Amino acid sequence: MDQDGDVQTTPVWAIFSDLMAALVGIFVLMLVWVIGIQLELSQSLREERAKLETEQQRRAALEEALADPLASGRISFRDGRIGINGSVLFSLNSDRLQNDGEDLLQSLVTPLKKYLATHDDLLMVSGFTDDLPIQKGNARYTDNWGLSAQRALTVTRTLIAQGLPEERIFAAAFGDNQPVAPNTDDDTRARNRRVEITTIPRRDQADE
Repeated sequence: MDQDGDVQTTPVWAIFSDLMAALVGIFVLMLVWVIGIQLELSQSLREERAKLETEQQRRAALEEALADPLASGRISFRDGRIGINGSVLFSLNSDRLQNDGEDLLQSLVTPLKKYLATHDDLLMVSGFTDDLPIQKGNARYTDNWGLSAQRALTVTRTLIAQGLPEERIFAAAFGDNQPVAPNTDDDTRARNRRVEITTIPRRDQADE
């Protein structure tokens, strides 16, 4: 057979070389992808850790500012929330602040102002009730939502009147939702009738 009739074939080593190059390329792409995922996870972990540390610092600063009211035993501080028993502030089914309640709120104004002076936060005043329905004959409220809302507003307005800046505080109502104890007896229901004050980062701060 003459030279023009010879069949031209690709050497096996060339095919193997191309295959290995393709495999190496795929491996490199997978390696870059895995490294990218690891870096992303590492960055997310650092961000979450930083948020947690910031939250812990905020809570520690608030607890430090509230040292005197806490020492008196008239308020509680747990998970960043200032808790005030509702019976200290209000009579049953009432939204009118008692004298002892007004004095207690006054004792919180200075430490809260001290905290707000160094932290760009808002204060959320939340009202809670027990699960018992509003007493018959109460013309002001038909349910616990209205009572908890007005109690939160009463505390908010009192704190503003006592010196807290109104642009840094707002009210919220939860009715008989989110109890801290089962509503099984008078003691547990008394614990659930409460007002809480919580620090909330401003929206632009939270988005950072």
